[in-house]
Amino acid sequence: MTFKHIVRIADTDLDGNKPLVIALTGIKGVGLRMARSIVNALDLPPRKKLGELDDETIKRLKRFIEEELEQHIPPWMFNRRKDPYSGKDLHLLAKDVDFAKMIDIEMMMKIKCYKGMRHAKGYKVRGQRTRSTGRKGMTVGVIRKKKR
Repeated sequence: MTFKHIVRIADTDLDGNKPLVIALTGIKGVGLRMARSIVNALDLPPRKKLGELDDETIKRLKRFIEEELEQHIPPWMFNRRKDPYSGKDLHLLAKDVDFAKMIDIEMMMKIKCYKGMRHAKGYKVRGQRTRSTGRKGMTVGVIRKKKR
């Protein structure tokens, strides 16, 4: 058995020197809670390093994350519940997270809702302060009038 420094799961290179739970959080769309539930569902040791796992276990882990995740994890843990296009509860990973976000923003801009208009103009969207921050371009600051 050889130590694997890099393990590829869900189109992401993971560090084999990290503990299993921490290494799985390197996949976009998998947080600490989801990583713990994946490890518990497969009955793997959470503190064992990812690179120390044998090939069969890594194949099992890879198959579980990429294909069987939605059958074994409860739907309330998914990151995309009631998808507006398919109507299903989904858990998106890696590139799919970015793609879904881009599609959602494009839809908001298309229907011209408030958030969509803010995105289109490049303004802050979530109610942050814009009077003194978030300025772009050459004109930053205030020019005083000359005294006579």
